[in-house]
Amino acid sequence: MSRVLAALAALAALFALPASAKAPKLTLFISVDALGSDLLLRNRPRLTGGLGQLLDRGAFYPYARYAYAETRTAPGHATLATGANPWRHGIVDNDVQDRTTGQRVQVYMDPAHPLLDGTTEPTSDTSPENLMAETLADRLRVSTQGRGKVVALSFKARAAIPLAGRLGQAWWFDGVEGKMVTSTWYAKAVPAWMQAFNARKLADEGFSKTWELLRPRAEYVGEDDRATEPDAYGMGRTFPHSLRNGLTAPGPQSYKAFAVSPRSHDLLVQAAKAALEGEGLGKDDVPDILAVSFSGTDEVFHAFGPYSWEIQDSLLRLDQAMGELIAAAERAAGGRANLLIALSADHGGAEIPEAWAQMGVPARRINSVEMSKTLAAELRTTFGVDVTVAMLDLDVYLGGKALESGQVDGAAVRRAAAAWLAKQPFSVMAVARDDLDTVPDTGGLVEPLRRGYYPQRSGDVLFMAKPFQVVTDYPRGSNHGVPYSYESQVPVVFAGRGVKPGLYPQEIDPVDVAPTLSALLEMGMPASAEGKPRAEALTGK
Repeated sequence: MSRVLAALAALAALFALPASAKAPKLTLFISVDALGSDLLLRNRPRLTGGLGQLLDRGAFYPYARYAYAETRTAPGHATLATGANPWRHGIVDNDVQDRTTGQRVQVYMDPAHPLLDGTTEPTSDTSPENLMAETLADRLRVSTQGRGKVVALSFKARAAIPLAGRLGQAWWFDGVEGKMVTSTWYAKAVPAWMQAFNARKLADEGFSKTWELLRPRAEYVGEDDRATEPDAYGMGRTFPHSLRNGLTAPGPQSYKAFAVSPRSHDLLVQAAKAALEGEGLGKDDVPDILAVSFSGTDEVFHAFGPYSWEIQDSLLRLDQAMGELIAAAERAAGGRANLLIALSADHGGAEIPEAWAQMGVPARRINSVEMSKTLAAELRTTFGVDVTVAMLDLDVYLGGKALESGQVDGAAVRRAAAAWLAKQPFSVMAVARDDLDTVPDTGGLVEPLRRGYYPQRSGDVLFMAKPFQVVTDYPRGSNHGVPYSYESQVPVVFAGRGVKPGLYPQEIDPVDVAPTLSALLEMGMPASAEGKPRAEALTGK
């Protein structure tokens, strides 16, 4: 009898659960480029605007960790959008080596789809043709039979393209002409709302401005003038920063300074407001997505580092800008009850290595160009032939006529290159692609390389740098692209309709973001998703 009563009680409890609500009218998907967990947590006490309120009122996961090795913008956004790792979605880095031409190209390069209204650089990102997995945006478009709308905005094409997928709209900032652009993949004509937005010439308007500190100087941690910081784009090392970059009128050089400044946040918010109105996002019961990737934080990080006054001020101003963005999204959706918000980042970032070294951290700058030359000389000595070497982050591409013609054993050359790299003082290990699936993973660092490997685009040899070794071809500033916590850990926040607020300190994987949003949107997950919905963050309502 007790078992029957228990069963009846369970059944009653089941039916007492609220039915799933209809999907939110609008989902606001925010990415903040280079917002690592450490950077956010260090600055969180000062964030009281839109970003701070998201952390306080949403389901906040401080410790999401990417499971692949090369933490870069293009693969990070592709993973957030698809719920998959690079071994499935195929976006392994920002740039890859074209094995046909031997040329370094951007990973979303597509000569068949040039810019719609602008001059296309031959190797630049223009379409999702190389994205090998379905995105959240694509799934929404298919699930709603084309009725749901998706608009993605960023200063970077490699962020906007994966967030829009194949079936949405992607818009990014053209640093030559100082306006938002798209490619012929996404549109046949520039819509009226974007024409009107570009006519405002907000990047030109910023030319006459300077970047001033938002708060009193005493509220910033550390020193403004650090010898390890460069004079990026003619802005100087200290506040206030000029955005003219030595020009007398707005142009490509001043647009670079503008992209570093927090005014880039404001431009994206204004573009988002134009998209909300122009596309009528959130105006009916068919769910729409507005995706916004703030790139300015990454530009500041590369130039000034993650402990600079510049990054602190950029986050304070982003906090303000995000408040305006969220308020606009709420209005478009007809209130907070109709809005779902997700926030994450594509990667974190290392401190400027020289600044780390001054503190006693065993850090150093690894010049990838010089390492490529040294390895090429070593292979010439060993095999007696010329082998071209191109080191792009943790990928090493080998080429040349001797390899292509079979004059030398390709596997032997790759293994020799790996053996040389493994012995370098900056390296933990290295492996030829021939051995990636079988090499013992004693330190747990091979698996991240495997998850980031896509045969058609990854290098012939992969290596893993030691912690605090910054691999870059630039002599100043900082970089990212390794799986250590300061670069691989990022925040994830869900807020709004159907979300249970709270602090969730368990470590999760960013591949869970797209599946969780799929669950909240009452639809299936993207086709190649590896992640799962975060059940603890869902209310079931």
